[in-house]
Amino acid sequence: MDDLFCELRTFLKLIFMIIIAYNKPKGIICTTEKVADNIIDAVNHPAKLLPIGRLDRNSEGLILLTDNGSIINKIIHPDFEHEKEYVVTLNFPLRNQFLKQMAEGVDIGDAITKPCVITREPGTKRVFRIILKQGLYRQIRRMCNVMDYQVIKLERVRIMNIKLGKLKTGEWRELSEEEKNELLKELSL
Repeated sequence: MDDLFCELRTFLKLIFMIIIAYNKPKGIICTTEKVADNIIDAVNHPAKLLPIGRLDRNSEGLILLTDNGSIINKIIHPDFEHEKEYVVTLNFPLRNQFLKQMAEGVDIGDAITKPCVITREPGTKRVFRIILKQGLYRQIRRMCNVMDYQVIKLERVRIMNIKLGKLKTGEWRELSEEEKNELLKELSL
């Protein structure tokens, strides 16, 4: 009987959980600590939410927040290899060798990054898209630095099936039922 009750409680928590997509501006810190410019105060949601992963202070774009801590690890842990897509602007024009080496993996000192998908943004000289299944500390910035580039702008535009879309900087929205169901399906929940 206790097992059935636990399963029912877990099921109800999944059905009624809140997941929001937030377009984090530069300067916001992805922490729940009571410090200036923290993400919790910036979002100002009535429910007690936790960020799912991080974006560094100088990065912007999509970050998810939830009131269900049990799904956080299933989304961010590198063993699950969930895709995260970014648009990156560099200080110099892209070289073909840079794109090739980034896609194959880069030695960033404490790790060699896993192969990833990287494409030049059409009509630009300094902008590319990168899809990672890994999330090392400041990974994209470190990869670019190793190759003598500096990141001018870094924006996450997708986490798994959730896209930033036209969500304005500093705004948030609750996931649609379709998005939430697809996310839970990808997480095998």
